[in-house]
Amino acid sequence: MRIRVSHTTTYHYDTPPTGVTQLLRLTPRNHDGQYVLNWRVDLSEDCLLHQYEDAFGNVAHTFTADGPFEELKVTVEGEVETSDTNGLVAGAVERFPPSMFLRETDLTQADSAITEFAASARAGAGGDTLSILHALLTAVHEEITYDTDPTQTVTTAAQAFALKRGVCQDLAHIYIAAARGLGIPVRYVGGHLYRADGVTVQDAGHAWAEAYVEKLGWVGFDPANKLCATDAYVRVAMGLDYLGAAPVRGTRYGGSGETLTVAVQVDQSQWQSQS
Repeated sequence: MRIRVSHTTTYHYDTPPTGVTQLLRLTPRNHDGQYVLNWRVDLSEDCLLHQYEDAFGNVAHTFTADGPFEELKVTVEGEVETSDTNGLVAGAVERFPPSMFLRETDLTQADSAITEFAASARAGAGGDTLSILHALLTAVHEEITYDTDPTQTVTTAAQAFALKRGVCQDLAHIYIAAARGLGIPVRYVGGHLYRADGVTVQDAGHAWAEAYVEKLGWVGFDPANKLCATDAYVRVAMGLDYLGAAPVRGTRYGGSGETLTVAVQVDQSQWQSQS
């Protein structure tokens, strides 16, 4: 599948800042089943954009824009060719052993409720890791209702599980917390999802998880949609949790009244549609 992505983050300021420094993780890279055909990053302010690889091997950019300005816009767009690998993620940059992704974070720490939930899912799954992961996928999807209202800010797995509601980021955190509690290495993945229902305009990117299975490797699990990653997924960045793979993070110097809007469009490219 040839997928076209446009992702725009816009900051508005009531009082213009004297400067802004941003870290971007918005650029995908190649691996088995994913090939980046073209990609670019555009800034509304004239400043230098520095590219590097972060600790996890994600493509990252940093920039500092000098103010004052009332609006700052970051736009990325490009096309990615994908193929279905049955959820397997191979050929990606791997800087750390799988055991690294057993490490808890504040966002993915399992409380007693998540621990009991994970044990219950494991009990009905059989003994092998892949069966447990699929059972956990179904359990999280059925237990947590997708809802954007309760979690407008970054929420921990325990908080989202208590609410029984959340966005894809929250479902991914719950899945990660539960699986790590069972001794399975899991990591957070941020990217984009092409929706088969024809909805191309989205409020944000997408989030899912990747779990490590011995003798198989990393496998993508999306609890928000109860399926393994397919060729409809564009993998951009991964980390221990959302903060390690956040698309945009930064600091403002001076100014006040900051508001943030995100506009995402994910569709099939015109080239593919016409072929």
